[in-house]
Amino acid sequence: MLEVPATEFVKNFGQYKERVQREVIAITSHGRTSGYFVSEHEYREYMLLKAHTRHAYHISELPEETVAAIAKVQMNPAHDHLNALMD
Repeated sequence: MLEVPATEFVKNFGQYKERVQREVIAITSHGRTSGYFVSEHEYREYMLLKAHTRHAYHISELPEETVAAIAKVQMNPAHDHLNALMD
């Protein structure tokens, strides 16, 4: 990954616009990465992955339909023998 100071990035944007098609470019400011310049393809890949991530909720934040669905769930009778393990 190429790292470029923000001032150089601004001055030579055209050059980096072409280069980003081949690799991600980290933009730095005062020696620290402040952001990334990515191609449209990389961005779409990221958004696709993000769309398929699981969501975690605190129990107080669960949507009502999720709470209702959980309340209706019953264990498969084939696993009843597991209840004996709890005794």
